[in-house]
Order: sequence, then C-alpha cells, then structure tokens
Amino acid sequence: MELVTLQDVPLGRLLVVAGHLVGQRWNRYLAEEHGLTQAGMITLMTLARHGELPHRAVAEKGFVRPATLTGIVDTLERDGLVERQRDDNDRRSIRLAITPAGRERVAALGALMHSGRPLTSVDADPAKAQVIREFLLEVIGSGDDPRMTGRPTETKDPAC
Repeated sequence: MELVTLQDVPLGRLLVVAGHLVGQRWNRYLAEEHGLTQAGMITLMTLARHGELPHRAVAEKGFVRPATLTGIVDTLERDGLVERQRDDNDRRSIRLAITPAGRERVAALGALMHSGRPLTSVDADPAKAQVIREFLLEVIGSGDDPRMTGRPTETKDPAC
C-alpha cells in the first residue's frame, strides 16, 4: 500500500482541507481572543453597519432563522455587547442595538481583518498573493460552471 502525502493530493482537495483548517483556526481565535462565535461576530458586524434593527431583519442579514438568532443574542446580551429594546410602535417587536462594548469588539476585529497581515510566507510576496487571489476568486466564481463542477453540459439544438 502506497502512502499518500499532501504533495500527492489534487489541488481541489487541498483547497477544501485548507479552507477547513483556516475556518477552524479562525473560530478558535474568535472564541479565545474575543469571546465570540462566527454567528456572534456576524450579528455584531450587522448591527455596527446598519444600526438598530428588528430581530427578524438581523436574522435575515445574518442568514439565520429568527429562532436561531435568539440564542446568539442571548449570549451577546449576557456579555454586554447588544441590547434588546421594545419597539415603541409595535410592542410585540424587539429591536437589537449594539452597545459601546460591542462597537469596540467590532473595531478590534475590523482592524485585524483589514491589517493585510499575510497568512503564510507565500502570500507575504505581493506577486504570489495576487496569483492566489486570482485563483481563489476564479474558484469562487466558477461554482455555476458545469465544466468545473462535473455536471453534464446542456447541448443546444443547432436549429434554435
């Protein structure tokens, strides 16, 4: 039996493994350094960007169901990062607002995300980083290309 190393793995599979590992590292960093989950971070960033919003609107912008957002907001509220407020026009409706502590957390995360700090020695080289960026953007954009996903292509009737 021949041992397979990462050098032997097809590029697409390497991309999946890399994405998985980067996601795990990011989630661990969020939890350990900022006390947040990915969903909590998205909720805070949504409120920082759009201001006070109804619970349902935050759920839609964060691509979660309102029931799922309830637990996320419970944690953020417990940590003093968001506040629930009754809507004066509709007492049944809850609006969410980011607190000053929540804004500080978003500012710290934003500074990190926009720092331009390389992930590896390879992307520290601007020319290599541009090639990697072009590759990733093409991979992301090719999701609907049947030649890239293995789906059969449609044949068009030449008479049409």
